[in-house]
Amino acid sequence: MEKGDSKSTTTLAIISLTLILIRVVYVIYRNGKPLRSNSKPPQTLSTLIVLGSGGHTAEVLNLLSVLPNERFSPRFYIAAATDNMSLQKARALENSLVDETETKMVETAQFMQIYRSREVGQSYLTSVWTTLIAMAHALWLMTKIRPQVILCNGPGTCVPLCAMAFFLKAVGIRWSSIFYVESIARVRRLSLSGLLLYKLRIADQFFVQWPQLQRQYSRAHYVGCL
Repeated sequence: MEKGDSKSTTTLAIISLTLILIRVVYVIYRNGKPLRSNSKPPQTLSTLIVLGSGGHTAEVLNLLSVLPNERFSPRFYIAAATDNMSLQKARALENSLVDETETKMVETAQFMQIYRSREVGQSYLTSVWTTLIAMAHALWLMTKIRPQVILCNGPGTCVPLCAMAFFLKAVGIRWSSIFYVESIARVRRLSLSGLLLYKLRIADQFFVQWPQLQRQYSRAHYVGCL
């Protein structure tokens, strides 16, 4: 009897893993392709913008400023727990949009923070634990927000968020389209964040700002200096 139960459990586990693998392969295949839908496209798209220190926030906000803000709404800004400056810059941008449209900010934008996977100078041994915490926090945030679009450009904060977005795709909870724009500072090599999202095929669309990067990474799209 016990042998039969053990065999059934093993068979069920194999079937489950096979189905999960098939789903992951399907998600990777569908990444970057238009979603098949018989319904009209949504008038607005809930958008998650990942901020980061070291110029990442300035770049992504410059990109956001040229997009139709009424289309990409509501907007959710996320920065690392220790990065208050980035959220201040995002609030300043939203305040300027509020002055133009006379729309309450609370209706169009929210500001959040996430635990860092690794602080500057932190040992790799202790960063294992902080990375697990960041992944759990990212899963909670993604389950709460469930954005339709994710816009990021390289801060390490984007990796757990994009990984959890991919996980929610794989389990069929929410399909978030991830648009990654590599920082203009990356001329010859991708950042670690970009390399992970590119190699693991997590990003739906991957953009670079230098032609030599596009030649090196064939699935990337060269868009010039934004």
